[in-house]
Amino acid sequence: MSNRRTFLQRAFSAGAALCAGPRLSAQAMQMQMPAETGSPAAPGKQPLTSPPFPTPVVTTEVGDLSYTMDGGAKVFHLVSEVLRQKIHPGKTIDAWGFNGSAPGPTIQVNQGDHVRVIFDNHLPEPSSIHWHGFEDLVGYDGMPGISQEPVTPGGRFIYEFDIHQAGTYFYHSHMAMQEMAGMLGGFIMHPSTPYHPHCDKDFLLHLQEYAVLPNNTVPNTMNMEYNWLLLNGKAGPASTPLIVRLGDRVRLRFVNLGMDHHPMHLHGYTFHVTGTEGGRIQESAWWPGNTVLVGVAQARDVELTANRPGDWMLHCHLPHHMMNQMSSNVGSMTRRPGQPAGVDMNTGMGMLQGTPGAPSGDDYGTSLGRGMGFGSTADMETTNGPLSREKAMQAMPGMPDAGDIAKNANAVPGFPQDAYMEGPAMAMDRMVDKPENYGLRPGWSGFMMGMMTFVRVLPPDKYDEVIARMKQAQRPNDPYGALLQRVS
Repeated sequence: MSNRRTFLQRAFSAGAALCAGPRLSAQAMQMQMPAETGSPAAPGKQPLTSPPFPTPVVTTEVGDLSYTMDGGAKVFHLVSEVLRQKIHPGKTIDAWGFNGSAPGPTIQVNQGDHVRVIFDNHLPEPSSIHWHGFEDLVGYDGMPGISQEPVTPGGRFIYEFDIHQAGTYFYHSHMAMQEMAGMLGGFIMHPSTPYHPHCDKDFLLHLQEYAVLPNNTVPNTMNMEYNWLLLNGKAGPASTPLIVRLGDRVRLRFVNLGMDHHPMHLHGYTFHVTGTEGGRIQESAWWPGNTVLVGVAQARDVELTANRPGDWMLHCHLPHHMMNQMSSNVGSMTRRPGQPAGVDMNTGMGMLQGTPGAPSGDDYGTSLGRGMGFGSTADMETTNGPLSREKAMQAMPGMPDAGDIAKNANAVPGFPQDAYMEGPAMAMDRMVDKPENYGLRPGWSGFMMGMMTFVRVLPPDKYDEVIARMKQAQRPNDPYGALLQRVS
């Protein structure tokens, strides 16, 4: 009886949706397309900026996937492909993603929409798309061999959804190694009744990691240790800051699909956690913090009122995730060609292996030193980077003066750390110049690495200047485009 009742209810709901769909979708198209697609307002009219129109979610570096209308359905065309992506000045990798980027473009829809996603597989192997957290028909779940046949190279599969949820969701390949090669993207379901309180700015941030060997461009998807930590496909300082006006209420949506959990920390603010990958949390259950742990396969939404001006750091607080190339699969942190890669991480960090009573020979000391006469016999007689004040300043133009190094620094075990250790930690302000970086302190980029960016809370005059520069750039497919059209 229960199964029959469920079937009849589903059939009635489906029939009702078919009858009401064209009228509802046409209304949604008329009322909310400016918010979702960033289409310009009609001549002589100002863009709509207040509820019930949802604030467009900005996915820096990536942007949105556009759609067309077919009757009452919003139709998105998603293409999986191999692509080359610049993740940092001087570092380009061969990633796997969607529609030209990894992560793929964000899909934004409204509660009540009927959505069709046409998936074309341009990879050299089978694939499928799982819609993470969706409550829908099992035939569109995207589990290869279970709910559908894998989509072969050159093949196509069409997914259909009636959107009844709201919140931060995402899509990804359900082939595990393809996930580690970059195949994910955001799927935002805007609520039919706007959230309260209303947010003036809304950002999506994908947390990613890659293991890429020296002089290589292909991520090692089998690796358990990562040397490039990214936000929306970019490692700091190449990541784009989040631009907000002083007084704005801001929502940050984090999505993590990798191998590591990430404690995401925001300087200068206490936020409230307002949502998970299961949707919005009722307000009485919000909890405060300045760091939120985003576990693997999870999403977390946090909200805050930006009432203190400044360029506030936003980053994963795992120490090695605040660095580029801090991994044994890269070897010594030096730009000298021909440098040996060194030993593995376990040996290099002095981690004992074997049965109880493991030997304590020379090779069980750390080998990450610099020939100081202690530790492993694998110790390398090279420096980790430029140490003298003169050489450091030559290698890192724009970097603050390094005259605070002690005269006997090179004789101190454990030195150097921080900016004098990692080769990539040179100021590269000009190499990552973009309107969103306007007004940052000279040399800022030397201290921005790994999974890092800024939330720039700008007073009205500085905010208007940065926004004007962003508009003047007229960048094609600008991820900030929908937001810029709303700003007078």
